[in-house]
Amino acid sequence: MSMSDNIADMLTRIRNGQSVSLLSVHVDFSRLKLKILDILLKEGYIKDYMHDKSKNILNIKLKYTKNSSPVIKEISRVSKPSRRFYTSVNKIRNFYNGLGIQILSTSKGVLSHKDAKALNVGGEILCKVF
Repeated sequence: MSMSDNIADMLTRIRNGQSVSLLSVHVDFSRLKLKILDILLKEGYIKDYMHDKSKNILNIKLKYTKNSSPVIKEISRVSKPSRRFYTSVNKIRNFYNGLGIQILSTSKGVLSHKDAKALNVGGEILCKVF
């Protein structure tokens, strides 16, 4: 079965996994997904991830608070294959009063909105996480 939007599939698997309190979820490997997971790990939204090279999958370990509620309250795709959303550096705003992040694909690579502002670059808004 082919997917038209691999990023949306990964975000949906994370969202669904956390809704039923799974410890980890598996997604097919891609370099773009790996870069998004790097940002989620750096920002503290996931516990860890591992690349199983023999099966070419990513195993994402989900993160929960001490009272077993998911760390990620909302994770959603913004720019889709059918409708792309771009932003300039001047229009990048804090998300959920600075508590959430937006992940952008820029000319400098895949970055969080904070890093994109620091590097003075805009780009395509891939997803938002809170």
